[in-house]
Amino acid sequence: MTEKEYRSHPAISRSELWRMNESPEKFKWFKDNPPPATEALLQGQIIHKLLLEPDTFFDEFVVAPAVDGRTKDGKKALAEFAPTICGRTVIDQKDYALARRMVEKCLSDEEVVKLLSGVHEQEFFWTDEMTGEQCKCRVDCLTEIDGEPVIVDYKTTANAATYKFNRDLFSWGYHFQTAMYGEGVRVNLGLGKLPRFIFIAQEKKPPYAINRIEATEDVIQLGYDKFRELLGMYHDCKETDYWFGYTGMYNETNEAGLLEWVKDNDEDSD
Repeated sequence: MTEKEYRSHPAISRSELWRMNESPEKFKWFKDNPPPATEALLQGQIIHKLLLEPDTFFDEFVVAPAVDGRTKDGKKALAEFAPTICGRTVIDQKDYALARRMVEKCLSDEEVVKLLSGVHEQEFFWTDEMTGEQCKCRVDCLTEIDGEPVIVDYKTTANAATYKFNRDLFSWGYHFQTAMYGEGVRVNLGLGKLPRFIFIAQEKKPPYAINRIEATEDVIQLGYDKFRELLGMYHDCKETDYWFGYTGMYNETNEAGLLEWVKDNDEDSD
Protein backbone atom coordinates (compact mmCIF):
# COMPACT_ATOMS: atom_id res chain seq x y z
CA MET A 1 0.00 0.00 0.00
CA THR A 2 1.40 3.40 -0.98
CA GLU A 3 1.28 6.37 1.37
CA LYS A 4 -1.40 7.99 -0.80
CA GLU A 5 -3.53 4.84 -0.61
CA TYR A 6 -3.04 4.71 3.16
CA ARG A 7 -4.02 8.35 3.59
CA SER A 8 -7.19 7.86 1.53
CA HIS A 9 -8.42 5.04 3.80
CA PRO A 10 -11.38 6.35 5.86
CA ALA A 11 -10.15 5.11 9.27
CA ILE A 12 -8.99 7.83 11.70
CA SER A 13 -5.22 8.40 11.78
CA ARG A 14 -2.88 9.73 14.43
CA SER A 15 -2.31 13.08 12.71
CA GLU A 16 -6.06 13.60 12.23
CA LEU A 17 -7.03 12.60 15.76
CA TRP A 18 -4.35 14.84 17.29
CA ARG A 19 -6.19 17.87 15.83
CA MET A 20 -8.99 17.09 18.30
CA ASN A 21 -6.53 18.23 20.98
CA GLU A 22 -6.94 21.80 19.66
CA SER A 23 -10.71 21.56 19.32
CA PRO A 24 -13.29 19.43 17.52
CA GLU A 25 -14.22 22.53 15.52
CA LYS A 26 -10.70 22.79 14.08
CA PHE A 27 -10.57 19.05 13.48
CA LYS A 28 -13.80 19.22 11.47
CA TRP A 29 -12.61 22.22 9.46
CA PHE A 30 -9.33 20.58 8.44
CA LYS A 31 -11.13 17.30 7.72
CA ASP A 32 -13.49 19.08 5.32
CA ASN A 33 -10.81 21.43 3.96
CA PRO A 34 -7.54 19.44 3.81
CA PRO A 35 -4.59 21.84 3.45
CA PRO A 36 -1.93 21.27 0.78
CA ALA A 37 1.27 19.62 1.94
CA THR A 38 3.72 22.11 3.43
CA GLU A 39 7.34 22.22 2.31
CA ALA A 40 8.44 20.77 5.65
CA LEU A 41 5.93 17.91 5.38
CA LEU A 42 6.99 17.10 1.83
CA GLN A 43 10.65 17.16 2.84
CA GLY A 44 9.92 14.72 5.65
CA GLN A 45 8.07 12.41 3.26
CA ILE A 46 11.01 12.45 0.85
CA ILE A 47 13.53 11.52 3.57
CA HIS A 48 11.24 8.85 5.03
CA LYS A 49 10.72 7.24 1.65
CA LEU A 50 14.41 7.25 0.75
CA LEU A 51 15.40 5.82 4.13
CA LEU A 52 12.66 3.23 4.60
CA GLU A 53 11.58 2.30 1.07
CA PRO A 54 14.47 3.18 -1.26
CA ASP A 55 13.58 0.51 -3.82
CA THR A 56 10.27 2.20 -4.66
CA PHE A 57 11.37 5.81 -4.14
CA PHE A 58 11.12 6.70 -7.83
CA ASP A 59 7.70 5.08 -8.08
CA GLU A 60 6.36 7.99 -6.02
CA PHE A 61 8.86 10.81 -6.61
CA VAL A 62 10.65 12.31 -9.58
CA VAL A 63 13.48 14.83 -9.41
CA ALA A 64 13.06 17.91 -11.57
CA PRO A 65 16.01 19.05 -13.72
CA ALA A 66 18.01 21.93 -12.27
CA VAL A 67 17.35 24.46 -15.02
CA ASP A 68 16.24 28.06 -15.37
CA GLY A 69 12.71 27.84 -16.70
CA ARG A 70 12.93 31.38 -18.05
CA THR A 71 15.58 30.51 -20.62
CA LYS A 72 15.08 28.81 -23.96
CA ASP A 73 17.15 25.77 -22.95
CA GLY A 74 15.39 25.61 -19.58
CA LYS A 75 11.94 25.67 -21.15
CA LYS A 76 12.98 22.91 -23.53
CA ALA A 77 14.33 20.75 -20.69
CA LEU A 78 11.13 21.20 -18.66
CA ALA A 79 8.99 20.37 -21.69
CA GLU A 80 10.95 17.14 -22.17
CA PHE A 81 10.68 16.41 -18.44
CA ALA A 82 6.90 16.86 -18.19
CA PRO A 83 5.91 13.56 -19.91
CA THR A 84 8.12 11.59 -17.50
CA ILE A 85 6.26 12.70 -14.37
CA CYS A 86 3.45 10.13 -14.78
CA GLY A 87 1.53 11.16 -11.67
CA ARG A 88 4.55 11.18 -9.38
CA THR A 89 5.36 13.99 -6.93
CA VAL A 90 7.93 16.37 -8.40
CA ILE A 91 10.76 17.35 -6.05
CA ASP A 92 13.72 19.64 -6.60
CA GLN A 93 17.40 18.78 -6.63
CA LYS A 94 18.04 20.52 -3.30
CA ASP A 95 15.51 18.45 -1.33
CA TYR A 96 16.69 15.24 -2.95
CA ALA A 97 20.33 16.02 -2.16
CA LEU A 98 19.47 16.79 1.47
CA ALA A 99 17.55 13.52 1.79
CA ARG A 100 20.51 11.57 0.42
CA ARG A 101 22.95 13.18 2.87
CA MET A 102 20.68 12.49 5.84
CA VAL A 103 20.05 8.90 4.80
CA GLU A 104 23.78 8.31 4.31
CA LYS A 105 24.38 9.56 7.87
CA CYS A 106 21.69 7.20 9.22
CA LEU A 107 23.13 4.20 7.40
CA SER A 108 26.59 4.96 8.78
CA ASP A 109 25.26 4.56 12.34
CA GLU A 110 25.36 0.87 13.34
CA GLU A 111 22.78 1.26 16.12
CA VAL A 112 20.34 3.02 13.81
CA VAL A 113 20.78 0.30 11.19
CA LYS A 114 20.02 -2.33 13.86
CA LEU A 115 16.85 -0.52 14.93
CA LEU A 116 15.69 -0.25 11.33
CA SER A 117 16.30 -3.94 10.57
CA GLY A 118 12.62 -4.86 10.92
CA VAL A 119 9.59 -4.45 8.65
CA HIS A 120 9.23 -0.94 7.21
CA GLU A 121 6.09 1.12 6.61
CA GLN A 122 3.64 -1.50 7.84
CA GLU A 123 -0.03 -0.51 8.04
CA PHE A 124 -2.28 -1.59 10.89
CA PHE A 125 -6.07 -1.21 10.90
CA TRP A 126 -8.36 -2.02 13.81
CA THR A 127 -11.76 -1.35 15.34
CA ASP A 128 -11.56 0.24 18.77
CA GLU A 129 -13.38 -1.97 21.28
CA MET A 130 -14.68 0.89 23.45
CA THR A 131 -15.99 3.25 20.75
CA GLY A 132 -16.36 1.07 17.66
CA GLU A 133 -14.34 3.62 15.68
CA GLN A 134 -12.11 2.50 12.82
CA CYS A 135 -8.46 3.40 13.46
CA LYS A 136 -5.25 3.14 11.47
CA CYS A 137 -1.53 3.68 11.82
CA ARG A 138 1.50 3.28 9.56
CA VAL A 139 4.57 2.20 11.51
CA ASP A 140 7.98 3.31 10.22
CA CYS A 141 9.58 0.11 11.46
CA LEU A 142 8.43 -2.81 13.58
CA THR A 143 11.42 -4.76 14.81
CA GLU A 144 12.26 -7.17 17.61
CA ILE A 145 14.67 -6.66 20.50
CA ASP A 146 15.33 -9.42 23.04
CA GLY A 147 12.33 -11.32 21.71
CA GLU A 148 9.93 -8.40 22.15
CA PRO A 149 8.27 -6.29 19.41
CA VAL A 150 9.51 -2.70 19.30
CA ILE A 151 8.11 0.20 17.28
CA VAL A 152 10.78 2.46 15.79
CA ASP A 153 9.81 5.91 14.52
CA TYR A 154 12.06 8.24 12.53
CA LYS A 155 11.71 11.99 13.10
CA THR A 156 13.47 14.92 11.44
CA THR A 157 13.96 17.94 13.65
CA ALA A 158 15.86 21.20 14.01
CA ASN A 159 17.32 20.06 17.34
CA ALA A 160 17.67 16.40 18.35
CA ALA A 161 19.04 17.08 21.85
CA THR A 162 17.24 14.94 24.43
CA TYR A 163 15.92 17.87 26.51
CA LYS A 164 14.53 19.57 23.39
CA PHE A 165 12.99 16.37 22.04
CA ASN A 166 11.33 15.73 25.40
CA ARG A 167 9.57 19.09 25.06
CA ASP A 168 8.55 18.34 21.46
CA LEU A 169 7.26 14.97 22.66
CA PHE A 170 4.28 16.67 24.27
CA SER A 171 4.00 19.75 22.06
CA TRP A 172 3.64 17.66 18.89
CA GLY A 173 1.78 14.74 20.45
CA TYR A 174 4.54 12.17 20.08
CA HIS A 175 3.54 10.67 23.46
CA PHE A 176 0.04 10.22 22.04
CA GLN A 177 1.60 8.60 18.95
CA THR A 178 3.46 6.01 21.04
CA ALA A 179 0.14 4.87 22.47
CA MET A 180 -2.01 4.95 19.34
CA TYR A 181 0.59 3.12 17.27
CA GLY A 182 1.19 0.77 20.18
CA GLU A 183 -2.54 0.04 20.43
CA GLY A 184 -2.70 -0.76 16.72
CA VAL A 185 0.21 -3.18 16.98
CA ARG A 186 -1.10 -4.69 20.23
CA VAL A 187 -4.54 -5.42 18.78
CA ASN A 188 -3.25 -6.79 15.48
CA LEU A 189 -0.55 -9.00 17.04
CA GLY A 190 -2.61 -10.05 20.06
CA LEU A 191 -0.11 -8.66 22.57
CA GLY A 192 -0.80 -8.40 26.29
CA LYS A 193 0.53 -4.84 26.54
CA LEU A 194 1.63 -1.91 24.43
CA PRO A 195 5.06 -2.50 22.85
CA ARG A 196 8.21 -0.49 23.46
CA PHE A 197 8.66 2.63 21.34
CA ILE A 198 11.99 4.12 20.24
CA PHE A 199 12.45 7.38 18.33
CA ILE A 200 15.31 8.08 15.94
CA ALA A 201 15.60 11.88 15.82
CA GLN A 202 17.84 13.47 13.20
CA GLU A 203 18.69 17.13 12.63
CA LYS A 204 18.14 18.62 9.18
CA LYS A 205 21.38 20.63 9.10
CA PRO A 206 25.03 19.46 9.09
CA PRO A 207 26.34 17.37 10.68
CA TYR A 208 22.83 15.80 10.60
CA ALA A 209 23.23 14.69 14.21
CA ILE A 210 21.21 11.67 15.38
CA ASN A 211 19.74 10.81 18.76
CA ARG A 212 17.98 7.60 19.86
CA ILE A 213 15.29 8.14 22.49
CA GLU A 214 13.03 5.51 24.03
CA ALA A 215 9.66 6.49 25.47
CA THR A 216 9.36 5.46 29.11
CA GLU A 217 6.36 3.50 30.37
CA ASP A 218 4.89 6.56 32.11
CA VAL A 219 5.14 8.58 28.87
CA ILE A 220 3.35 5.81 26.96
CA GLN A 221 0.68 5.58 29.67
CA LEU A 222 0.12 9.34 29.53
CA GLY A 223 -0.13 9.04 25.76
CA TYR A 224 -2.66 6.23 26.11
CA ASP A 225 -4.81 8.37 28.41
CA LYS A 226 -4.73 11.12 25.79
CA PHE A 227 -5.56 8.62 23.03
CA ARG A 228 -8.63 7.41 24.93
CA GLU A 229 -9.70 10.99 25.66
CA LEU A 230 -9.43 12.20 22.04
CA LEU A 231 -10.93 9.06 20.49
CA GLY A 232 -13.86 9.24 22.91
CA MET A 233 -14.34 12.93 22.10
CA TYR A 234 -14.19 12.17 18.37
CA HIS A 235 -16.80 9.43 18.78
CA ASP A 236 -19.16 11.67 20.76
CA CYS A 237 -18.85 14.51 18.24
CA LYS A 238 -19.64 12.13 15.39
CA GLU A 239 -22.68 10.78 17.24
CA THR A 240 -24.08 14.25 18.00
CA ASP A 241 -22.68 16.08 14.97
CA TYR A 242 -21.66 18.80 17.45
CA TRP A 243 -18.08 19.92 16.83
CA PHE A 244 -17.51 22.45 19.59
CA GLY A 245 -14.70 25.01 19.73
CA TYR A 246 -12.45 26.52 22.38
CA THR A 247 -15.37 27.32 24.70
CA GLY A 248 -16.05 23.63 25.14
CA MET A 249 -19.06 21.37 24.95
CA TYR A 250 -21.12 23.68 27.17
CA ASN A 251 -19.97 26.95 25.53
CA GLU A 252 -18.48 28.34 28.73
CA THR A 253 -16.33 31.47 28.98
CA ASN A 254 -12.70 30.62 29.76
CA GLU A 255 -10.52 32.38 32.35
CA ALA A 256 -7.17 34.07 31.87
CA GLY A 257 -5.27 33.31 35.06
CA LEU A 258 -1.65 33.78 36.05
CA LEU A 259 0.65 31.00 34.97
CA GLU A 260 2.98 29.56 37.61
CA TRP A 261 6.11 30.86 35.89
CA VAL A 262 4.65 34.39 35.90
CA LYS A 263 4.01 34.14 39.65
CA ASP A 264 7.53 32.82 40.27
CA ASN A 265 9.15 35.64 38.26
CA ASP A 266 7.10 38.24 40.15
CA GLU A 267 8.16 36.82 43.52
CA ASP A 268 11.83 36.76 42.46
CA SER A 269 11.71 40.47 41.66
CA ASP A 270 10.61 41.41 45.23
